Amino acid sequence: MTELATSQRSPSNHLLRRDVRFLGNILGEVLVHQGGRELLEHVEKIREMSKALRAEYLPELYEGFISTVKTLEPEIRHQVIRAFAIYFQLVNIAEQNHRIRRKRDYERSAGEAVQPGSIESVIQDLKEKNLSISEVQDMLADISLELVMTAHPTEATRRDVLDIHKRIADEVMELDNPSLTYREREKLREKLLNEVLTLWQTDELRDRKPTVLDEVRNGMYFFHETLFEVLPEVYEELERCLQKYYPEEAWHVPTYLRFGSWIGGDRDGNPSVTADITWKTLNMQRNLVIYKYENTIRALSRQLSFSTTIVDVTDELLNSISADTNNVELRTVEPWTNDKEPYRVKLRYMLQKLQNMREDEFKGTQQRYHTVADLTADIELIDRSLRHHYADYVANTHLKKFIRQVELFGFHLSALDIRQHSKEHENTMTELLAKAGVTDNYAGLAEQEKIDLLNGLLESTNTLSSEKIELTDSSKECLDVYHTVYKAQQEFGSGCITSYLISMSEAASDILEVMVFAKEAGLFRRNEDGVVVSTIQAAPLFETIDDLHAAPAIMETLFNLPIYRECLTSMGDLHEIMLGYSDSNKDGGMVTANWELRVALNDLTQTAKAHNIRLKFFHGRGGALGRGGMPLNRSILAQPPHTIGGGIKITEQGEVLSSRYSMKGIAYRSLEQATGALITGAYLARNPAQEKSIESQWEEIMRGISVDAQTKYQDLIFRDPDFMTFFKESTPLPEVGELNIGSRPSKRKGSDRFEDLRAIPWVFAWTQSRYLLPAWYAAGTAFHTYVNGDADRLETLRTMYREYSFFRSLVDNLQMALAKADLKIANQYAGMIEDGTIKDRIFTQIEEEYAKTKEMILTITGQEDILDNVPVIQESIRLRNPYVDPLSYMQVQLLTELRSLRAENGDDAELLREVLLTINGIAAGLRNTG
Repeated sequence: MTELATSQRSPSNHLLRRDVRFLGNILGEVLVHQGGRELLEHVEKIREMSKALRAEYLPELYEGFISTVKTLEPEIRHQVIRAFAIYFQLVNIAEQNHRIRRKRDYERSAGEAVQPGSIESVIQDLKEKNLSISEVQDMLADISLELVMTAHPTEATRRDVLDIHKRIADEVMELDNPSLTYREREKLREKLLNEVLTLWQTDELRDRKPTVLDEVRNGMYFFHETLFEVLPEVYEELERCLQKYYPEEAWHVPTYLRFGSWIGGDRDGNPSVTADITWKTLNMQRNLVIYKYENTIRALSRQLSFSTTIVDVTDELLNSISADTNNVELRTVEPWTNDKEPYRVKLRYMLQKLQNMREDEFKGTQQRYHTVADLTADIELIDRSLRHHYADYVANTHLKKFIRQVELFGFHLSALDIRQHSKEHENTMTELLAKAGVTDNYAGLAEQEKIDLLNGLLESTNTLSSEKIELTDSSKECLDVYHTVYKAQQEFGSGCITSYLISMSEAASDILEVMVFAKEAGLFRRNEDGVVVSTIQAAPLFETIDDLHAAPAIMETLFNLPIYRECLTSMGDLHEIMLGYSDSNKDGGMVTANWELRVALNDLTQTAKAHNIRLKFFHGRGGALGRGGMPLNRSILAQPPHTIGGGIKITEQGEVLSSRYSMKGIAYRSLEQATGALITGAYLARNPAQEKSIESQWEEIMRGISVDAQTKYQDLIFRDPDFMTFFKESTPLPEVGELNIGSRPSKRKGSDRFEDLRAIPWVFAWTQSRYLLPAWYAAGTAFHTYVNGDADRLETLRTMYREYSFFRSLVDNLQMALAKADLKIANQYAGMIEDGTIKDRIFTQIEEEYAKTKEMILTITGQEDILDNVPVIQESIRLRNPYVDPLSYMQVQLLTELRSLRAENGDDAELLREVLLTINGIAAGLRNTG
């Protein structure tokens, strides 16, 4: 299984070709060892036929290929599926390693030359533009990026498999070591053979759905493996570059980049996420960060062997040790007996105070740390003493990084967002107000009546809930969350939870309800001096096209309420608003969603500006093209620069997590590029390019194109009565729900309505079946309708592609989707539809729209083929397809057999298992699938 490697053409990729060939050969040996030569021969035959079919589609070749796939015995078929799936895992590892290698090669060969896209290139550019130190400082003080991990089930890989991947990656990277002896290389090969064999014998499928706490552990994996070290290194690099180009200043960059999480806080549609689970999540996060600090302190103790027989430490350090001796009992930490080595003595007490944080008995005592400031004070005290005896190199190398880690991770590791559906709040508010004797039917009130009532409740000094009021379990749970947040802020620090996201926000009352509940728990209050204090913000999530249209008016209503405006004053005149890329795309299609999101960004920013409020936009992007997926730096630069002033939040989910953050080199490069994009965006916001008068005309054109695209999209998705039948029967949607990759149900409710289907399985199923329909459908008709045979209009679109960044990004994303789609294979999936009339009618529409979209894209760009503008990606997709295709054909066969069996009330666990294995394999082969 080495063809993919040998097909790579660029000489610069010879090491990648070597690694893929090496791993492919090892996999071949494992296949022979485990299944005999017959297994390898089956795999090679199918691969060769698939490759030939891609090179030239011949009916007789196709029939032979299908026959070969269909006549595989179940046991052999099972192993063939796994062989292709594991091959993609190995190729993905090799490609990730190669990205790290390329960066190192560039740095090695370039000498002092600055790598494009690096932090240094951006700071160098600022210097060349003659920005002053104060301008750079102001810019850095304003930028903010929070990357929020979610538990959305777009990543099917088990933690055990990720661990094996990491070991393989480390060992493959060792192949580059020129000092290895022949025997060492042989031993390395033996280790890799062992790891691939272990991978082959490890079940890649979970035997049960993960619990929420399993998902919490999976998210924490990336902090433990990479982010705890990599994040401060990004800050160090930024400060190094600032010092290089602006040496007059002693730089300490404000905290601008951090990670957050939804895992354990996102209860929208997931009844498993309770207040108790949220509390346990925060405890798990604190335990991990304490563990990491303990390891850092132990490492420091090995380093800081300075003796007072040689150096003079500060009295401040000695006094603090004296205080610790009197106040802290070394229970679980062995004392340092050499009092001539004061740093080691001090660090022992620090270690004990950290360990005591896990025990409730030490709350309120001096035997533990209570705030992050307490720990920081001890580290800075050591830092000052080291510099006192000129050990500044040691301080810069070790203490500076430790201080940054504490600034970034505190005692909570990452900020946890809470999310809940607006309907849950309305239901609880209706019950609470009825039992409190305020109104019998809150839900039935008009919107203005709700606003007036909620506004009065916020202004009132009284609370609604009391021990006398008995609520249903669901309402109790809804309110318990707020009390848990209050308790958590006291225990883990105010930064542990600051945002409460409201799914399907459709009115101002949806936001005010959350603030009333916050008031009940003490998260919102008016002090005796009359000043309003709020320690949590209700952040609306605008998801559908209609919600995006309504968003500016909703926020205008809120900004005009004096009590709400006072609340924002207590939060620095900053308001967080989340925009949903997934549901807006599912609702209106790719073209319309992208346009309406841009309009909403601009309109909301103008609305807030009129009230002197800054907005922090939270971009709910997924990993797939159909859910706003794109590289992190591109997703930052895709925002209109004037909309990033209050900071940016972006969801990081599923396969994006493992592909970006499982390896330190990849994680560093991704965050470095994100930092560069953030600074570039901030510069452009402060120095806007001269707006072309023609851009307003282009916006009008896009508005019309968006309307036509939405009509075409919704004609099929919403208005065709047979569409849901087509979708369910021609994709593995029902079976995706049986893949144990997430704790949350695939539907918000137990219904079959399209509206209740989550955007993630919607996109995942279309990608598995090779349609990728949500990422391109309706674009061709919209462009074609605008042009309407008019050469001048066509030239306008060509000009827009060259000069209008929004339109160019839109068209290039459409190209990517068209390149990954394959309607020949999609037609095989459509063959599973029982009603041939439905199949022929709808598939013909999809086929015609695909052809029209491809034709319009090529006409607009002037390219001969899709993705001619990015040949590296074009080639990568071309080379991967022959390896994905067999899995797709086998998946169709397996789905057909399984569904036929189930239609007769039968079932087959092994058949289902094979289906799920093909899902995993196709996901690994196509990447960015969810």
